[in-house]
Amino acid sequence: MERAAGSAEAPHEAAPLLPRPPAPGSGPCSARCALALLAHGALLVAYALRAALSIAIIAITGGSPPGGNRSAPGPRPPQAPAYNWSAETQGIILSSFFYGYGLTQALGGYGAGLFGGKLVLGSGLLLSSALTLLVPRAAELGVGVLVGLQALLGLAQGVIFPAQYALWAKWAPPLERSRLMNIADAGCTFGTFSALLVAGIICQSLGWPLVFYIFGGVGCAWCLCWFLLVYEDPASHPWISAGEREYIVSSLAHQGSSHGRSLPLGAMAKSLPLWAIAIACFCTDWLFYMLLTSMPTFMSNVLHFDLREWLWDRWCCSLRAPGCVASCQGSESASFPALQNGLLSSLPYIGNGLGHILAGLLADFLLAQRVLGTAAVRKLFSALGMLLPSVFLVVVPYIGSSSTAAVVLLTLALTIISMTGAGININHIDIAPRYAGFLLGVTNTFGIIAGIIAPTAVGLLVSQDLQAGWRNAFFAAAALNVFGLIFYVAFGSGTVQGWAREEPAAP
Repeated sequence: MERAAGSAEAPHEAAPLLPRPPAPGSGPCSARCALALLAHGALLVAYALRAALSIAIIAITGGSPPGGNRSAPGPRPPQAPAYNWSAETQGIILSSFFYGYGLTQALGGYGAGLFGGKLVLGSGLLLSSALTLLVPRAAELGVGVLVGLQALLGLAQGVIFPAQYALWAKWAPPLERSRLMNIADAGCTFGTFSALLVAGIICQSLGWPLVFYIFGGVGCAWCLCWFLLVYEDPASHPWISAGEREYIVSSLAHQGSSHGRSLPLGAMAKSLPLWAIAIACFCTDWLFYMLLTSMPTFMSNVLHFDLREWLWDRWCCSLRAPGCVASCQGSESASFPALQNGLLSSLPYIGNGLGHILAGLLADFLLAQRVLGTAAVRKLFSALGMLLPSVFLVVVPYIGSSSTAAVVLLTLALTIISMTGAGININHIDIAPRYAGFLLGVTNTFGIIAGIIAPTAVGLLVSQDLQAGWRNAFFAAAALNVFGLIFYVAFGSGTVQGWAREEPAAP
């Protein structure tokens, strides 16, 4: 059944989903471009909120790094309380975010299909902002209260990303899907980067409680903008031009309306194109989280280079990546001047964020110029984003003691891996636009599982033999990504699947 459907759709995959039409209102003032900027801001705020505690925890514990000793702690405003939390306690607090985050991914996507992406995303962001305002009070009440608050924050944020995909299924024309969604997704990277720069200044000059009050207040203000300026679909937008509305609606007419209460779970479970996305997401997230969590330890233990304090650990801990807790210990240092710290720590952020935007623009260009079909474009960008970082990962153990080369390779890896944003990530909407939010939630859960398992697997391998263990860990991650890429290239699709089409209404 699956094979027959795939063969029937194959001719359509040789060309873009639609002929290249004129795109009314395609400039920066168009309604869909405005939505991309608003979604970028929403994700920027969301990731700044989730990064706030990871950055401020240094000041919360009195200026000393978690589990570390510092002879001369930095100045701390007298009005900011300090808590003597052990390294283990800090690890529990930082990881508690994921207690809730993994539980609401699929639920958020399902709810967005029922109630609308605007409402679900905005509600998740508003709740996240309100919970952030309560962090200083929760810390005062005790570790247990703070852990519970962070778990609730994870529950609230778990719905945001899937809800965004449900919204884009109604707004993004096939030939503009990559650029619009990747502009929005770049907010994740720039949000973490902005939090890294701003939170430290606030901690030092105003006290760490103000980090949460300011970030939470900005989040609440942005939610007001979101609910006032965002509309669920082009038909309900009061200011969109008639030409742009007609262009978007006609370009998406083939995909049907949002799903109802029931989901074709059986057909989804049997769909090879969907499994191709899920497996590729698991594999690429394995490599991504390995870069974030294991490379700092490798650079310290094998290359004897301590750039980890800022360049990698702050990136990892700010993202609250699963498995990051161990590498977050001792991640703050005064060994670099502030300017050098900022410049070095900005490299992965700038590379990853710009990589998202450029990949989206290039993918849509290839589709619009009819150079490649949808399936070919998704597979090309997935191949670049999965294969090249794997090659860099394999090369790192053989570069000797050159820490500079390691930084260059790892920065390139984190930049190029963002190209999967124009590949497997957007492919959810290509094959099942009606269920894109729910499916994104499911595959995101796969990625969270990969992020939890990968650091544990690395630890087991390295504990046996340091040099051989690291080499085997890198080879295993690269091999896993090659397998995921082969599976995706073999079974991935660029057309709407039969089970995702809307059944015609009975006469």
